Amino acid sequence: MLVRVRIPTIHRAWIVAGVALLALVGAAAFGAAPGVMVTPLQEEFGWSRGTISLAISVNLVLYGVTAPFAAALMERFGIRQVLSVALALIALGSGLTVLMTRSWQLVLFWGILVGLGTGSMALAFVATITGRWFASRRGLVTGVLTAGGAAGRLVFLPVLATLVVGTGWRTASWVVAGAAVLVIPFVLAFLRNHPRDVGTRPYGATDDEADETDAPGEPTPPSGPQARRSGRALSVLASAARTRAFWLLAIGFAICGISTNGLIQIHFIPAAHDHGMAEPIAASLLAVIGILDVVGTIASGWLTDRFSAPALLGMYYALRGGSLLVLPYLLDATAHPSLLIFIIFYGLDWVATVPPTIALCRLHFGASGPIVFGWVFASHQIGAAIAATAAGVLRDNLGSYTVAFTGAGLLCFLAAALSLRLAPRQPTDGDQAGGTQQTSGGADEHDGRVAAGSGA
Repeated sequence: MLVRVRIPTIHRAWIVAGVALLALVGAAAFGAAPGVMVTPLQEEFGWSRGTISLAISVNLVLYGVTAPFAAALMERFGIRQVLSVALALIALGSGLTVLMTRSWQLVLFWGILVGLGTGSMALAFVATITGRWFASRRGLVTGVLTAGGAAGRLVFLPVLATLVVGTGWRTASWVVAGAAVLVIPFVLAFLRNHPRDVGTRPYGATDDEADETDAPGEPTPPSGPQARRSGRALSVLASAARTRAFWLLAIGFAICGISTNGLIQIHFIPAAHDHGMAEPIAASLLAVIGILDVVGTIASGWLTDRFSAPALLGMYYALRGGSLLVLPYLLDATAHPSLLIFIIFYGLDWVATVPPTIALCRLHFGASGPIVFGWVFASHQIGAAIAATAAGVLRDNLGSYTVAFTGAGLLCFLAAALSLRLAPRQPTDGDQAGGTQQTSGGADEHDGRVAAGSGA
């Protein structure tokens, strides 16, 4: 008797998510680089930490400001095309850095070129992937993809720190460039713009839900309204900026950037080095934050599918603020138990804010949610840029990072209060990316009207 064994098939959405994760990991290699290169650049060129931090700030600003335009360009030209160009810019900027001799070249290569590349595949890219390819499990997938940045830091940070100490920072720059180049073939071979491109529907979608997805199957020809996709990023901003929800999210996420990318990611290693800790050890601690960030962000995505997003944001920001207030008193030449407790606690909270923030953008702004989140993320990077430069200048003038860490901790409590003022209703898997938005618990009625208008 012949027995037929049915081999389960993998939905194409999971393959796309896997390639997106690989791309984010490759791009995150540069995210690991600044923290381990501040001291070597200072020692070789004699540049102050404020000068080096300025180049990092330019990178962070462009990383954020590029995001909403990249989301619009992905609608116009396709995800695969935009992502490939972004990875090429990262490789070019990082590779050219090894030739620099002046501080303005650091701003050009490290700040502008790499900033444009990483910004084109920032978290708005995550929102685009989840919005197009997933009708269910969006929170979980958002958490996994967001954790890709942490995974990149986990993989590359100890490696880069060891290379910087052993063979110099130029070798580390070449590794970053190579990592970006290696990802491009996978993007070209496996990533597709929309489920319709491969004759399928978003994961978990019914027939009606598949018909209501917001993205076209192929990049739109350059004619008619679609030819003005970059203008749409500005028009969506103009509509969203008239709502209370946008400003609550944007201000809160700016503080998120101040307390993570701009401060800890850039200045934790130099701050630990000030207390006598070897850079490879400090880099390893930052990598542990990356490991725990993966766990915390995926867990946050799971929680976002089930609980109130504003309540989650408020809790995340408050816990982060408390941890930053005690950090100045924990730094030492060794990784003692109290410092390890901070690393564990802070790591679980690093970017746990992303899944509920994306969910709230989708709730309030419908199909325009990815572009709106791009602008919210721009505020995150502006905050990070301010923190990167301010912390460097404070260190140059005061001799320590205590004021920077304490100020960031206090701002996190403000972000927690702002988050709790958002509408408490949590979107579920049944919420449609382009559907009518509902608000409750004191949310502006205008939010829903703008969402319907901007989602067209």
